[in-house]
Formats: sequence, C-alpha cells, structure tokens
Amino acid sequence: MKKNIIRASVRRFTAEMDEASRRLQSHDAAVRLERVIRRHGAAVVALFSPLPDEVDISPLLDSLSDVRILLPRVEDTPQGVPCMEFYDYRADAMADGAYGIREPQGGLPCPPSEIDLMAVPGMAFTRDGRRLGRGKGYYDRYLAREGVRAWCVGVCFTHQIVDDLPCEEHDRRVDEVIASGGL
Repeated sequence: MKKNIIRASVRRFTAEMDEASRRLQSHDAAVRLERVIRRHGAAVVALFSPLPDEVDISPLLDSLSDVRILLPRVEDTPQGVPCMEFYDYRADAMADGAYGIREPQGGLPCPPSEIDLMAVPGMAFTRDGRRLGRGKGYYDRYLAREGVRAWCVGVCFTHQIVDDLPCEEHDRRVDEVIASGGL
C-alpha cells in the first residue's frame, strides 16, 4: 500500500474519533510512555508538542519534573533545508512555530548524544518499529544524525498500528511502540 493512502486512511479514522475517546486514549498512552521513561531511567527526554490529530502527551511536561525535557523546533538551515533540533522546555518560553506546533524559544540545541529517550510521533507504526511520518522527513533526518543514541518510542492511537508499512532506505525505525490500550 502506498504511503499517501495509509496517511489518508489514518487521518480519516482519527477525524472520526470523538473527543472523549481521544482524551482517554491520550491519557492512557501518556501513562504508558511515562512508565517506559521511568523503566529506562532516562534523565534527558525528548518529547513532542502534539498536533491536533496526535496523541496528547503534554501532561508529561508537568509530571516529569525530575527529568530534563526537550521539545523540537524546526529551523531553517543555510542550505535551505529545514531541520529539527531539540531545545529545553520552559513553559514561559513557548511560541507557535512551524506548522502551528508549539516550540521552545531561545537557548541552544541539545546535542543528540545527550538524549536518553525520545518520544516519536507518526501517522502509523508496525509492531516491529517501522514508522510512517507525515512525509517531511524531520525525524528520519534527525535519527540518522551522528551521535543519536536515544531509545526511540513511537507513540500513537491504537488505530495507527498497522500490519505492514512500505519502507525506504532513509526511513528510521523506533525501538518500541506504545499505543493506548495496548502494545
């Protein structure tokens, strides 16, 4: 199946979710993600600011007060190819950035080698860690960088778990996938 067909199907299922189900599944996935973070003893954790159709893991910004939390920011490069970097999260230093996503402002990017665990959003995942993103390649490029050693955890709603995904050489897998109600 082609990537654009899978994305469209997932978008349709997500749009059909009622608000109560979305909140319940987001809460369940956030609890599961926190357990993984604690199990790994992660001191530096890269989370994501969820888009409206993604699992809302933002409650972890408060509950993980004992770890260093990073969030991504999309930036332009001199070569004209936008890239993603991770910056320290501070509630008073957030602004709408690329694609309307809340991004941290100021500071210096965290070196990839310092991140212990990274929560990775996606449109779809397989149980063995294959991931389908939104098609811009930000996470694939970041995870391919030298020094990345983070345990990568795909976070999604249950309907985003699929049996198979087309993969290309540049596609990066995650180490673990968690979804609400399972996995």
